[in-house]
Amino acid sequence: MRKLIYGINISLDGCCDHTKFGGGDDIHDYFRKLLEGVDLVIYGRKTYELMVPFWPGVARTQSMDQSGNAFAKVFADLKRILVSKTIESVDDEQTTIIRENVRQEILKLKQQPGKAISTGGVELPAQLIEWGLIDEFHVVIHPLLIGQGRRLFSEMSLLENLNLKLATSETLSSGCVALRYEFPTDNPA
Repeated sequence: MRKLIYGINISLDGCCDHTKFGGGDDIHDYFRKLLEGVDLVIYGRKTYELMVPFWPGVARTQSMDQSGNAFAKVFADLKRILVSKTIESVDDEQTTIIRENVRQEILKLKQQPGKAISTGGVELPAQLIEWGLIDEFHVVIHPLLIGQGRRLFSEMSLLENLNLKLATSETLSSGCVALRYEFPTDNPA
């Protein structure tokens, strides 16, 4: 079964509003490497609209620095799933929309052959975590205290604690810390 990987940037105080802090070469490089191991991304409407058409556009124009352009190229080549009840269609041949039976549809995607699957954002991943569909967490903590903005998983409701195991940690050149967590083998999701 394919892994479903969740990746997110947050501040030290848990803010996940990307407009409150920026990213640098090392952040683009970290997430590019992550996306090189997947062949499908799944986003809710808000995250999808942040990522598409922006990154495919950068891939075409090569309008950023080397690390941004490299991230854009990898992202542009991926198949995409948009989970939305409000968007009827998109002008992107790489994107398929899921409107109903989200849990079942994502389970079907996980059972298909291929590389891992990636997701990002807040609302959809929180639901996927509640359903036990996320297999791995990549959390990049920025060395900032924001004091405002949207907080990670503030609306998530779990019946019990989910114990995770730190698989790797890496300090990036910017001072950000990238943490990769998995479920312990004796306590899978």
